Amino acid sequence: MKMHLDTTAGAHRITGYGSGYVTVDETRLTRSLVVTPDVLINDWSPQSVVELDEAALEIVAHLRPAIVLLGTGAQQSFPPSRLLAGLFAEGIGVEIMTTAAACRTYNILVAEGRPVAAALFMP
Repeated sequence: MKMHLDTTAGAHRITGYGSGYVTVDETRLTRSLVVTPDVLINDWSPQSVVELDEAALEIVAHLRPAIVLLGTGAQQSFPPSRLLAGLFAEGIGVEIMTTAAACRTYNILVAEGRPVAAALFMP
């Protein structure tokens, strides 16, 4: 059996999700949020991909992740590419997926020690 030292103690983790909520560190949240291992923004202003704008993505960019997981709710929905240009210009990758997939992927990347941000809309 291989043993690994967990170097992510104290990092924000997504501990649950379902219809209309995401749980971060056992706190149930019902509005859009941004989470990184170090920061939790529990009331991110856009509530859907339709409301997403450059200002909202600037908030995410200032957290300096290497990758942003954009969880678009119950269905995968792509924002206009012009909105993502600012993230790409900063060298930040973006993966667009359902919120459930983003929650699962976020926890894996945090466990790997990767600088990740999940920007999540409620399913």
